[in-house]
Amino acid sequence: MKYKTYTMEDALEAIIDYRGKTPKKSEKGIPTLSAKSVKNNHIDYDSCYYISSDEYKRFMVRGLPQIGDVLLTTEAPLGMVAQLDRHDVGIAQRLLTLRGKQGILDNEYLLYYLQSPIGQALLRARETGTTVTGIKQSEFRKIQIDIPDIENQRKIGGILRGLDDKIAVNNSINKNLEQQIEAILLSFIENTTSNTVKLGDYLYIKGRIGWKGLKKEEYLEHSDYRIINGESLTKAGIDWSKAGYISQARYDESPEIMLQNGDILLSKDGTIGKIGYIDSLSAPTTVASGIFVIRNLQPNIISTTFIYYLLKSQLFTAFIAARTEGSVIPHLYQKDFLQFEFPLPDKKEMENFEGLTAPMFSLIVSNLNENVRLAHVRDNLLTRLMSGEIDISAVDL
Repeated sequence: MKYKTYTMEDALEAIIDYRGKTPKKSEKGIPTLSAKSVKNNHIDYDSCYYISSDEYKRFMVRGLPQIGDVLLTTEAPLGMVAQLDRHDVGIAQRLLTLRGKQGILDNEYLLYYLQSPIGQALLRARETGTTVTGIKQSEFRKIQIDIPDIENQRKIGGILRGLDDKIAVNNSINKNLEQQIEAILLSFIENTTSNTVKLGDYLYIKGRIGWKGLKKEEYLEHSDYRIINGESLTKAGIDWSKAGYISQARYDESPEIMLQNGDILLSKDGTIGKIGYIDSLSAPTTVASGIFVIRNLQPNIISTTFIYYLLKSQLFTAFIAARTEGSVIPHLYQKDFLQFEFPLPDKKEMENFEGLTAPMFSLIVSNLNENVRLAHVRDNLLTRLMSGEIDISAVDL
């Protein structure tokens, strides 16, 4: 494939930047995205805030977003990208909205280019700052990008999008299944005649105390020991692509929280409610600070699936929200588990619950594992396609 070099300024039709402007928030209205709303290939609309229609007209004067535009976080963190699937949104600070020129730069290709090691290196090369680093619009415009012709850009984008679409389908299936499981769980709790119990009586709970965590340079490219950190624990489960590798010495510092299959992980700092389930460990793994390890001590009385979805349910999240209301940085304490009470279905009811939900939970875990494999394939292809190592110019797609 032949490549041509452009600056971002010459390859883009629009670079919309609302740096230095903050809209007035509203309880409802038009969803407005910030850097924390943008994850790679995903926009988290649950993390947005709202502005009124009048404020939108007053604020959005530098340019309006369009479906297909690429969002790029400029700091905290730098380099996360996603593609807009709706136009009726506001764009706040720390985001660039990018739109390729017709016939020169395809938006989907740009999305994946910026995620690739090549694109990330170009961004890092022009970042500035000390405590918080980022990239200025003026510096972003100067980045030189080597791109093939538009037809091959679309082929590359289509290949990678196909993998991401399958991941999105699995996530959609899982979301539906999880809603069904929670509805079943709440039904069993509401209809049981059993006594109320304390959840903490059935759990082993452990979290790192006084552990300062790891510096960036302590993470390894690869090792026999893994660590799940706050970035890799999400509301949908564990994103293993963002988990880190550490030395055996670091792993051995807290032997009491070496993970086992069947463990449940729950965030306790900042974004409370991120949760994960350990299905099958391929390497010795531990957790960073800010995460509880929860282990079922009495599986003959209460199923692990029941515990997992109880912690995800509106019952528990409402309980925690009430306890952390008004906190600048919400924090979940171990005593919260000890004080959380709920009606525990009896043994027969628990067996019925497990019988109904086990196949659904198994499919959820299978989909999550498939997504890990698909993401690995996508990331390997991403690097090879963007570098030109794989030439698809002669491939008919």
